Amino acid sequence: MPLDPAVRAALEAALGADPKATALRLHLASALLEAGDGAEALSHFTHVLAADPSHVEALRGAARAARACGDPRAEAYERLLAALGQAAPTVSHRPLAAVPASAAAQDAEEDEEEADDAAADDDDAADDAGGTGPDRLRVIQAADRFVAEAETPRTTLADVGGMEEVKRRLFLSFLGPLRNPEVRKAYGKSLRGGLLLYGPPGCGKTFIARATAGELGARFLNVGLADVLDMWLGESERKLHEIFETARRSAPTVLFFDEIDALGHKRSQLRNHAGRNIVNALLAELDGVQAENEGVFVLGATNHPWDVDAALRRPGRFDRMVLVLPPDEDARRAILRHHLQERPAEGVDVSLVAGRTRGFSGADLAHLCNTAAELAMESSLTTGRTRPISGDDFGRAIEDVKPSVRPWFDTAKNYAMFANEGGVYDDLLAYMKANRY
Repeated sequence: MPLDPAVRAALEAALGADPKATALRLHLASALLEAGDGAEALSHFTHVLAADPSHVEALRGAARAARACGDPRAEAYERLLAALGQAAPTVSHRPLAAVPASAAAQDAEEDEEEADDAAADDDDAADDAGGTGPDRLRVIQAADRFVAEAETPRTTLADVGGMEEVKRRLFLSFLGPLRNPEVRKAYGKSLRGGLLLYGPPGCGKTFIARATAGELGARFLNVGLADVLDMWLGESERKLHEIFETARRSAPTVLFFDEIDALGHKRSQLRNHAGRNIVNALLAELDGVQAENEGVFVLGATNHPWDVDAALRRPGRFDRMVLVLPPDEDARRAILRHHLQERPAEGVDVSLVAGRTRGFSGADLAHLCNTAAELAMESSLTTGRTRPISGDDFGRAIEDVKPSVRPWFDTAKNYAMFANEGGVYDDLLAYMKANRY
């Protein structure tokens, strides 16, 4: 069955944004393999193996894909699996895309389709009688997986450096009302709705979402694109519904959608029916059409808020947008201390480094610390004597590591200036003006 072009495009776009997302790459490779594109699937499996030659799932997929497209590397992958104590996958040596040439083969395929239809009827009858067919099992397994992956983070907002405005908005919209039910009742405040965190990449949107759950002692469900998108018609909507059902059963829950623009893209820009269905399903779940969302606080994160469908931002859904900016100087000091606390450092003036890293994101600061550590390690390897990280190492590192957020602000400036309906980007404009972007 061909892979839905919309699903493939969304998966490839997400992978382009994060090429190191192994789980996402394997999901795309498996979908391509099932769709008959063995050669393209093999390229993704081998990409994973280049970084981890003993990755069992990638080896199995590569062996299947290589057999499907007649690649001679299939035997090598199978030998590696055997060496790792893993069974080689059983696959047909016929390419996946091959079509039966004989009438007998066609009759066999028709008989197989009739058997599948009969099995589907049996599954429906089992469901009506309270049984469990494959579709129901798949939903239950998905629920179990999300319950298993749900966590109660130990990180709290006290561990988040800076971001005072973001913390204030979180307190007013959810934390305060939840902790003070009498005040919530007096003011008629609902615990429904969500918050959309937007800003340049690497500034801590995911971290603050996790810290929010830790502050509440609530379950935290982190939902990525691969958790929702599926190659089969209707499965994406089914997965999305089960994710929300899991969150409702586990309330209070922080349900976090990373890169929400990939799931909730503007429907006016979607050329396919499947993509629009996913957006519509997300809208319905946020409204709680089939269930009440009380106690489920939905957080979304995006680097491209201008691509999010406008209907997602209306009251009751992601009705509040909060800008997550690069850390200020106090926050930069805290981040630097955090990354240095388990490393040997001596003579490093953290305040001086923080003052020289204006405009750096949290990810940039982590990269800066890694670079300084590598410089110290290089010196130690050369001289044979281990030495601590010094201020000079940071001085050299700052010359090499530059802020990564500038391109984002260059793009965002056009939207903030010319698509600022209702003043939604006023805070962004004020920041860019103050910092001369």
